Amino acid sequence: MGPSRQWDVRGALAASGLFRFLHSAAGGCAAPFLTLYLRHLGLPAALVGVVVGVKHLVGAAWAPLGSCYAKRHRRRRALVAGALLCSAAAGLLLTLVPPATPVTAQRLCGGSAGGRGAANTSAGTAASATPREAARATGATRARPTPAGSARHGAGLAPYGPLLPGLEKETSSPPALVVDLADGAEKSLPVSENSKFPSFQTHLPTVGGAYVSKNLSGRWKEAQDVSFEIVQNTIFHNREHQIFLMVLGAVVLWELSASPLERTVDESLYEYLDFVDATDRYGKLWIWGYLGASGGACSIAVFVDQLSCFLSSNVSRLTVHFYGYALLITLSLLASVFLPTHFPKKTKHTNKTAKALNLIGGDGRAILSAVTVFLTGAAGSTVQNFLFWQMQDQGSGETYMGLAVAVGLIAELVLYFFKSKLLRTLSSSGVVALSLGCLAAQLLYYSFLWNAWSVLPIQVLSAFSNGALWWAVNLTVDEVATPGMERSLHALLRGLSHGGGAGLGSLAGGFVVATFGLAVLYRACCVCLALWLCLFLIVQSKLPRQKKINYSRLLAADSSDASDSDEEKERDWLVKAMKDDSFSRNW
Repeated sequence: MGPSRQWDVRGALAASGLFRFLHSAAGGCAAPFLTLYLRHLGLPAALVGVVVGVKHLVGAAWAPLGSCYAKRHRRRRALVAGALLCSAAAGLLLTLVPPATPVTAQRLCGGSAGGRGAANTSAGTAASATPREAARATGATRARPTPAGSARHGAGLAPYGPLLPGLEKETSSPPALVVDLADGAEKSLPVSENSKFPSFQTHLPTVGGAYVSKNLSGRWKEAQDVSFEIVQNTIFHNREHQIFLMVLGAVVLWELSASPLERTVDESLYEYLDFVDATDRYGKLWIWGYLGASGGACSIAVFVDQLSCFLSSNVSRLTVHFYGYALLITLSLLASVFLPTHFPKKTKHTNKTAKALNLIGGDGRAILSAVTVFLTGAAGSTVQNFLFWQMQDQGSGETYMGLAVAVGLIAELVLYFFKSKLLRTLSSSGVVALSLGCLAAQLLYYSFLWNAWSVLPIQVLSAFSNGALWWAVNLTVDEVATPGMERSLHALLRGLSHGGGAGLGSLAGGFVVATFGLAVLYRACCVCLALWLCLFLIVQSKLPRQKKINYSRLLAADSSDASDSDEEKERDWLVKAMKDDSFSRNW
């Protein structure tokens, strides 16, 4: 940026707004649909939870370190450019990972996945796969003798009911042998002349008889088939683990590239505006990010829904999400050329993270806020990871999924215009309680989802469960912040929620879904949030109310609210601070 444009605040804000819009649009194209793509690749819920959990934890640890390194060595522009290029490459790298089984990819393409909850895909696989794959997916036992009087009308013969009409009407039968029908006619059971049902051997083997020889030959063939099936299952699981490792490597590379990017750009812009005393204009730039994310998610979802299931023989239409991400990241790279830069004078390095932890640990309300954002981050990760799985099971196309993302973000934007009134009416603790209740209600609602569009109305509550929650939490921690520590406290809490909470929540949530189903996970999270809400209200009421005056914010207040003379200015803000009990709280 040339000398004549060095302090062009309007131009700096315009460039930053454009970058935020494009970069957030890129994130909206890919990030919400990542777990849907991992399901398409054939990864089960437990492994998907591991991938996403590691992603969050790596981002929480690396984002501050990468940003600090770029600032200390004055390499912010290089970091931004390199991070954009590497994140685009990592996104495209995911498109090269083949699905674990073609059957899974074909089944999920139509928008209905079947199975228990959103995690177990075996039942849906059995509906569309070959008989051999159906038997493996549903857990049917191949080629095992069924004793007389046993419940052979259950799991043993259920997969073959349509192939053997009328067999279930028999009341008694001699010992039968269930044989896999997938390998051709030579393994089919013989049919008697006077019956439409397969005939079963009813005589006991005789020593030295011809039947014994034939029976042993059949049993040897069955043993070979079972051994072959075990080998197939072993290969399949090894293939699944290979896919998991490839995906994990690509996602970790993606997070290492992208995580310090947003923080570096934000800090650079804030320092630039702080140098020219224009930080008051920084607070509304997040709106451009929300508009970009909602527009990107909706646009790519509508576009992908118009495509065929496969772009080619092996390329799924879901890869278009990552192509769109790479395209918008390239445009963001062009926009980053105009981002403002400012190199502050070198000062003594202080560990602001440790100082922020001390500030939070020394105040009871700040501790409650930290625990709250950790729990909401963990509960919210279950929605981000598996809500689209559940919508897919209900036959939803991607258009409804993109709309679900957009409705939540737009609801936050609309509520923002009532932010001050909401905080004055309910206070920060009241808003936190309302947000916890809304998030618990959302989770309970998701567990009873009945069709594709039914998710859209409840997304309006995201304005409270996410937006209003963070306004109240930031207001609370600002009361305990010393001058210059507000942003460090906010960053610490964001990392605690989006990193620690979301990471551990993803790891645990994946295993819960794989074991008990998605509905159980949502209801368990709802109960946990309801219990924490009760405990939060009890502890909050017992804490002593400490009125604190944030002098750094008072001094930064708009001078138009004060009198003209220095003496009257001093009296104005001191009187205002002493008389207005909610002044420091409303900031």
